[in-house]
Amino acid sequence: MEKNGTIVCPTDFSECSLNAIEYASRIGEQYGAKLILIHVSNKEDFLKLNPGREDNDYQRDFLKEKLNNLKKTVQAESIPLGLESCEGMILEGDVIEVMLNAIEETDCQLVVMGTEGMNDLRKNIIGSRTSQIVGKSPVDVLVVPRKVFYKKPRKLVFGTDYREEDKIAIQKVVEFAKFFDAEIDIVHASDGKNKLDRPLHQSMVEEITPFVRYDKVNFVLKSFRDNLALGMESYLASAKGDMLITLSRQRDFFDKIFNKSLSKKMAYFITKPLWVIKNF
Repeated sequence: MEKNGTIVCPTDFSECSLNAIEYASRIGEQYGAKLILIHVSNKEDFLKLNPGREDNDYQRDFLKEKLNNLKKTVQAESIPLGLESCEGMILEGDVIEVMLNAIEETDCQLVVMGTEGMNDLRKNIIGSRTSQIVGKSPVDVLVVPRKVFYKKPRKLVFGTDYREEDKIAIQKVVEFAKFFDAEIDIVHASDGKNKLDRPLHQSMVEEITPFVRYDKVNFVLKSFRDNLALGMESYLASAKGDMLITLSRQRDFFDKIFNKSLSKKMAYFITKPLWVIKNF
């Protein structure tokens, strides 16, 4: 993301989306960004928020008031800390279509949005609002789980099976890490079927190092016995990582992490924010 850019954050006023707004605000403070809060109005969501009411005029007033209150809270808390501005927009229509149009029209560099957990993302990467936007967005998406509250990131975990694009993507991760003086673990990961050898890993390290220019980077070679999703979850926990980062262009790696065949007990695999890098 560039300095003084734009962040878009959809909200349905749930706890999940409020956590996403917190992350969007804090990141916006560091980049001096403009934050746009967007609510996509539809009857189904309105009735969930306010059962028993069918009045369309009341619905519009209700939504405007809630969004305005959110906007004022963000302005009061984050503009003094570096956020350039905060705006609110109420749009109507299909949530996915409207959000993708808004991403294009606002020329934003980052979308920050909430999700209920791994189950929301994993439904074939097309089965929920969040996952569809992750899949179709032309810009980076930061996914914030419902039960994850903002904390200053101290360690970022960049999972990769190594591609040429990593050399450029890691520069974006480093820029972000510098704001928080955070460590970065670049985890060269594989499953048991495709175990990576150390000479290949060392070759990767030698190629990427000139692009890093940051002291707090660790290169890690991991081969997980079961699968990448379980392995990355375990690594995040053991390394005390605060955010998982992956490059969507690494299609095989990305798909393996969000494999549909994971057991139901993994439905809430995501316990940390997930940053999906889409462009650089």
